Amino acid sequence: MKKKNIQEYRLQNLSCANCAMKFEKNVQSIPTVEEVQLNFGAAKLTVKGDASIEQLCAAGAFDGIKVVPASSKEETNTLFYKKKENILAGISLLFVIAGYLMGALQGENHIITIGLFLIAIIIGGYTIFKDGFRNLLHFDFDMKTLMTIAVIGAAIVGEWKEGAVVVFLFAVSEALEAYSMNKARQSIRQLMDIAPATALVRRKGQVVELATEDVQIGDILIVKPGQKIAMDGEIINGMSTVNQAPITGESIPVKKEVGDEVFAGTLNEEGALEITVTKHVKDTTIAKIINLVEEAQAEKAPSQKFVDRFAKYYTPAIIIVAIIVGIVPPLIVGDWHHWIYQGLAVLVVGCPCALVISTPVAIVTAIGNAARQGVLIKGGIHLEQLGHIKVIAFDKTGTLTKGVPEVTNVLAFQDTSEELLIQLVAGVEHSSQHPLAKAVLNYANNRSISSVKGTDFQSVTGKGAYATVDNQQIFVGSVQWIQEMMEIPTIILKEIESLQCEGKSVIVVASKNSLLGIIAIADQVRSNCNNVLQNLKSIGISNTVILTGDAQTTAKAIAQQLHITDVKADLLPEDKLNAMKELQKQYGVVAMVGDGVNDAPALAAASVGIAMGGAGTDTALETADVALMADDLGKLPYTIRLSRKTLRIIKENIMFALGLKILALLLIIPGWLTLWIAIFADMGATLLVVLNSLRLIRIQK
Repeated sequence: MKKKNIQEYRLQNLSCANCAMKFEKNVQSIPTVEEVQLNFGAAKLTVKGDASIEQLCAAGAFDGIKVVPASSKEETNTLFYKKKENILAGISLLFVIAGYLMGALQGENHIITIGLFLIAIIIGGYTIFKDGFRNLLHFDFDMKTLMTIAVIGAAIVGEWKEGAVVVFLFAVSEALEAYSMNKARQSIRQLMDIAPATALVRRKGQVVELATEDVQIGDILIVKPGQKIAMDGEIINGMSTVNQAPITGESIPVKKEVGDEVFAGTLNEEGALEITVTKHVKDTTIAKIINLVEEAQAEKAPSQKFVDRFAKYYTPAIIIVAIIVGIVPPLIVGDWHHWIYQGLAVLVVGCPCALVISTPVAIVTAIGNAARQGVLIKGGIHLEQLGHIKVIAFDKTGTLTKGVPEVTNVLAFQDTSEELLIQLVAGVEHSSQHPLAKAVLNYANNRSISSVKGTDFQSVTGKGAYATVDNQQIFVGSVQWIQEMMEIPTIILKEIESLQCEGKSVIVVASKNSLLGIIAIADQVRSNCNNVLQNLKSIGISNTVILTGDAQTTAKAIAQQLHITDVKADLLPEDKLNAMKELQKQYGVVAMVGDGVNDAPALAAASVGIAMGGAGTDTALETADVALMADDLGKLPYTIRLSRKTLRIIKENIMFALGLKILALLLIIPGWLTLWIAIFADMGATLLVVLNSLRLIRIQK
């Protein structure tokens, strides 16, 4: 089967949401294009099929949209003073000023005055009229169509001066809209510029500088102090501190040595490093982050879907109102000139620019800000859901705790010595990836206790594991599991309970016929957990829950230490899923914080799944709705504050966009609505929406 030809492109000068939809339709109409997807927030185009850049540029020529390959480092937007429409607007302003001067000298109805205003209208409105007339023929009533009708109508009724001023002010409004989207998209451009475009590579004994696209897996990178690391890889020589802020949002440098993983775009601060490349440039962590952020900005939030549906009926409704205003009152009271003029002003008020841009500009800004802070939010819907969170469920191990448990107590029974007990357990756990197993293996290594690797290893999900060690079958697991096989004496159960009350996990060791001993393991609580949970309560997260596979007493000890309100323990993976569903029935919108691997079912079922340590875990990046790129819970309160602020700003934007227009429309009643007021209402709403959304840039951790 032939592989589909899929190409990605960056778009220049894409600032109008309506124009973006029209451009997408134009590209789809190219015969050789099978499918097209336009990401307005990221100014990115994905095309399935065959289409040349010339064809794509032609599809966007109506609004000056230019197309460049996605890999291009070319500046993605034309400078303000170089844009054709802005140059024409500037020339138009000169003729408007000249018209005013001539009007003051010769009167507004003088032929030279009218001529100057007419030239201003033609020059400033050339691109508007060209598209407006074409749209009118196809009954496509976008904002340029409405402006075309309004300005020509103003000229017909003799309002040359206002027609000229409206054309200029509309150009100013368009420029503001373009500025706002460019400002909001800066977060993506900054991410794209993080990783260097070239790398020093040692090949066949020679050090050469290569474009990152030409670097292969297995190549050796040479990174000097003060240089950025160009590719993801593993250190094979050297030691240094690396500033990982671009990826994780944490400004404190991290010590790196041989065997440690490093990321493209991070800064090597002190020592020289040699790094084996482990990923191609398109697969690096920063590349994935950029791709996921762009996809997130393309995904429409519920509020944006509502606005899009509303706008679909809003524009036709405004046209009907304009026709009614222009025709009905003069049939009753006369004065056709006045009421037709009022109807034209209604058309200008009806431009949906501010309304359409009200939600996407806020979401693009918020998601970009979060990405710079080391928080990956994978869509507007998740951003909005976070704002409604009242309950957060936490996995315990690796989330509330450091995830590096240590053996604290070893109790051997009968003729078994402590050393032999550790040998047997280490023999079973050699093949296990469980954190508690690693704790026992580390304990054995630190005390130079040698062991024989067990055979016939079997893991029992949520219960433990067993293997044959020294010709006997050894079982290592939870208290409940061992109790299914044999009776545990009351005195030992009391000892286990005492250890669990201290917040320690207890594993029991047994052979087929007898109990051999118990091992207590403690995982230390993260140092900032108390502060994080206090911050969450201060912002209204009144209920917090632990969902863990650990014993009830162990989980309760952690909950008491951190003042967590509820505990659900002894849970298998499917039990965590059911517990999450119960929480949602009880509270509605519930978030789950986990590691993105063991907690995958619960994370997927949660209203918002939040994964820890996304920078080093592909699974977290792929499965979670939100990824905290640093292994740091401290980002959680910031993320919730950002989402709530975004929700408030979206609501404010919709109020600004509709409120100013409603106020302007109310001026029809006394007959005070003018084209000037109409265009200022539209431009003012756009400006308010833009500036209000850009406030989200200032929100920091």
